[in-house]
This record gives sequence, structure tokens and C-alpha cells, in this order.
Amino acid sequence: MLSRKGIIPEEYVLTRLAEDPAEPRYRARERRARFVSKKGNCNVAHKNIREQGRFLQDVFTTLVDLKWPHTLLIFTMSFLCSWLLFAMAWWLIAFAHGDLAPIEGAGEPCVTSINSFSSAFLFSIEVQVTIGFGGRMVTEECPLAILVLIVQNIVGLMINAIMLGCIFMKTAQAHRRAETLIFSKHAVIALRHGRLCFMLRVGDLRKSMIISATIHMQVVRKTTSPEGEVVPLHQVDIPMENGMGGNSIFLVAPLIIYHVIDANSPLYDLAPGDLHHHQDLEIIVILEGVVETTGITTQARTSYLADEILWGQRFVPIVAEEDGRYSVDYSKFGNTIKVPTPLCTARQLDEDRSLLDALTLASARGPLRKRSVAVAKAKPRFSIAPDSLS
Repeated sequence: MLSRKGIIPEEYVLTRLAEDPAEPRYRARERRARFVSKKGNCNVAHKNIREQGRFLQDVFTTLVDLKWPHTLLIFTMSFLCSWLLFAMAWWLIAFAHGDLAPIEGAGEPCVTSINSFSSAFLFSIEVQVTIGFGGRMVTEECPLAILVLIVQNIVGLMINAIMLGCIFMKTAQAHRRAETLIFSKHAVIALRHGRLCFMLRVGDLRKSMIISATIHMQVVRKTTSPEGEVVPLHQVDIPMENGMGGNSIFLVAPLIIYHVIDANSPLYDLAPGDLHHHQDLEIIVILEGVVETTGITTQARTSYLADEILWGQRFVPIVAEEDGRYSVDYSKFGNTIKVPTPLCTARQLDEDRSLLDALTLASARGPLRKRSVAVAKAKPRFSIAPDSLS
């Protein structure tokens, strides 16, 4: 209408896309929110916490959990505030004793060479950090000055211990070591020893080992109890098959961790058609152990959503023996190949084992059939005439 009236030129009018206003607009369903991110961070927001004072009861842990800018700000302000506070105390002692404007013939001052607040601030720094330039010192004239000197030394030692300990703990946090513990981007489901197995690959990029390494897996999904109670994050442990017994692993080279999908598994009714981003399924993997060099316990975490699980795939080998030792090719860490796998649930496979027999027979005949066809199509490069044989 505005272009028709000449108010806006036609070349500046945006034409509206052709669409039917009566047609309903459908919105694609968003991807399921992760409980644990791929990097191991927990995707949980804590809101409406009324008892905030509980964090102050554990000041050291609160300082360690703060971000680096906030920690450095508190580190700097703690020293500046203590220096200013005791500088004020030294200035008041000098003012009360009359040392700021000394009179001829007066007695010995409490602290020598304090004539202003600036000199009192410099003396406070010298006392707390034990610099001792030699120009200012406490005398025997004022017992109160000696008491303030003792108190400032004790307070300075406490601040040094807390702040330096906080900085050390932040730089030596366990999750720093977890940066070199890697998991495969995708998990796979394939046959192993005639059973469907959920498999993933884990590795350590450092030469220093993780001592007493253990791994745990959990399935997190939304469930409803028979009484109608909705559990938004129902966690179920997944047993792991390990020849060493328990969940312990010897993580020297990358390992393939697998879980046999049997009747006790929460993945027993999982079908290939369920592996999409609409499926309410998340598998959390937790690797925990002690760092060999520091002795600190570290933990690495990751998770796999339904669309990050590949059906009928298997990890390619990456460990090979070269020059008398084993070599690991991390460029193929997450590579997979397709393998024959039944397109059914583990329950259906247990109820009808003929599916596995048919799959085994088909996979065995496949290469022979291709080879026979190739031989039939092959043409000889030369022929021998019958006359030449005579």
C-alpha cells in the first residue's frame, strides 16, 4: 500500500514470501538436552538457592571454584586491604605519640621515619612481606607498636597460606589432566562373540599412566514409575565386560570398552530405528584414576546421545607392532567400518537365533560370490590355437 501511494519506492519494498496464512506452522522438535557434555561438563543450572551462606562456610573451596579473574581480583585485594588496614594502624600510633610533627627535645618515636600516611603505608608493606629496607623500624618506646607488629606478621602469614594454596590448587586441578584423556566421538553397536555389544574407545595421550583407572557407564533417561511419578533423570548402571574383573582397566594404549546387551541391560529393547535425536537416551561414561606424577585423583567424562551411536559399525585397529614396540596411530582413533549386524533388538536376537545364522551365512557367501563373478567376467590375455598343439 505504501508503494502504491508513492511514499516508499517499489525497489525498497520487500516482497512477502508466498505462503498460506491458514496453513499451520510446524516446528521441528529440538534435540534432547545433554546431562553431560562431550567435554565432561555437567549441564545443570542451580537456581533459587536460598541458603547462600553455606558457601561461605567453606571459603577455600569457594575460592578454588571461582573463575580466574575473580580469584586474581580477590588475591590482589586481600593484600592491598591488609596493607591499608595496618598502614592506618601505624599512622594512628604515630599520630597519638606525636611522631608526625616531632618537637625538639622529644623522646624516641614509636616507629622511625614515619611522617605521613604514605610512609606508614610503605612501612606496612615492609613489615608484611619482610622486605626490611632499613630506613624504618619499630623501637622500644611503644608496647602497642610491638603488638601491632606481631599481629600483622601473623595475619600476613595466614593470607599468604590461603591465597598461595588457592592458586596452587587451581593450577593443579584434576580436570587439567583429563584434557589428555580422550573418548571416541561416536559409540557403536555391533556383534562380538555372537552377542550385540555397545562399544566405545578410550585413550590417553600422555606417556605418564593413570594408576588404578576405573570406568563406569550409566544410562540416563526420563522414566515414569507405576505409581505415576515422573523421574526426569533416571540413572541406571551399565555393567562392563572386562577380563581383569570389575571396572578396572590398564590404560597404556587405547582400549575398546564394551557392554554386552543382554536381558539385564537397559539397552535390551534398543533397535536401529531408535537411534535418532528425538530418542530420550543418553549414555554417560566416567573414567577415573590417580595421576602417576602428582598423585591427584582425576576424572574424565563424556556422553553419547542416541544419534551419536552407530549401528553396525566397528572401530578400526590403530595399534600395530613396529620395530619391536607397539605404535598407536591416533589419526584413526574414531574411524569405524561397517560390519554385518542384525537389524533387530537384542531381545529379538535372543528369541530367534536364526537371524544370526542367516547373517553369518550371508556374510560368508558374499565374498565368494563376488570373487566368482569377477573370475567369470575376466578375459584371458592370450589363447592357444588347437593346431599349435599338434
